[in-house]
Amino acid sequence: MEIILKQDIPKLGSKNDIIKVKNGYGRNYLIPKKLAVLATESVKKITQENIKQTNHKTQKIKDQALHIAELLRDMNLIITVKSGENGKIYGSITNVQIAEELHKKGIEIDRKKIHLKEHIKQVGEFFAIIDLHKDIKPEITINVMPD
Repeated sequence: MEIILKQDIPKLGSKNDIIKVKNGYGRNYLIPKKLAVLATESVKKITQENIKQTNHKTQKIKDQALHIAELLRDMNLIITVKSGENGKIYGSITNVQIAEELHKKGIEIDRKKIHLKEHIKQVGEFFAIIDLHKDIKPEITINVMPD
């Protein structure tokens, strides 16, 4: 029996794969649990069109991520904060403040996509990774300066 998987199944295949399985496994487990559908000609055509559209959307998102990564390539954010003696700052710098600084420079990035390598609790130079796409993760430099 030929089926099309609706989601990734370990040791069987990935989403939208057309695979052959034993009749009982397909009819009694995969199809009733909505893990797969019977691979008729019409369903195959619909799946191929869905894959084509998904690839197009994915490529568009990746192109946007590459454009933003190009803007971030040599980015050096300077954040001025009040600090005490020995360079210790009051509070800490978070991904929210970094997102606000990027917004001031005209780059919109969700704060959840900004990952700090370490907690920023003093004056100095730090690094953050921006998770734009599964393959595109540029690193920016953050300079924390005393006010």
